[in-house]
Amino acid sequence: MSQQYPYNAQPHQAYPGGPAPYQPPPPPKKGMSAWAIVGIVVGGLFVFLIALGALVGGGEDKADAGKTSDRAAVAPAEDPDADAKPADEPAQKPAEKKAPAEPEKKKLTSAEEFKAFVAKNGTPTEQTAVKHVTKVQGAEEQNDILDSVDVYTDFTGGFMSKDQNQAKLIASAFADWKDSENGLVTVYGSDGDMISNGNF
Repeated sequence: MSQQYPYNAQPHQAYPGGPAPYQPPPPPKKGMSAWAIVGIVVGGLFVFLIALGALVGGGEDKADAGKTSDRAAVAPAEDPDADAKPADEPAQKPAEKKAPAEPEKKKLTSAEEFKAFVAKNGTPTEQTAVKHVTKVQGAEEQNDILDSVDVYTDFTGGFMSKDQNQAKLIASAFADWKDSENGLVTVYGSDGDMISNGNF
């Protein structure tokens, strides 16, 4: 004889002849966190600003397009009689003599400007030292953050060069010529070795 169990029902079904079994209440629904709400608001504002910018920017472009087309419509048509020349006018006008253009002043290099400044404002020893300058790099671009200028000379040797004192005079004269919040001028010899440097 097979044994039958009195209850083969699912949990949601009632017991035969009795109350339903105990079931825990469903978990409460969680709302959105504050960060999620802030993210949605910020994202919506961003999309709104982009759409607003597109509308405002698009309106200006359309207005500009209208102006150009108006200009094209208002442009005077070419005179059809312009090609026809009167019979009494010569076919070609003699070429007018133009006065020779004045030669444009050659722009001075940074080294030439530096030498001219020292020749006018420097001491005699600085003027003598600056005659050895062959090239100045970086004097045009200054931003007062980290200005670096290289001055090349025909001196030889490095820090122990016999011309180190004249290189210091060049660095000092450069500081009189240019001014920077945070500038460094370095004087090099003809062999590329650094001889001296200074702030300007």
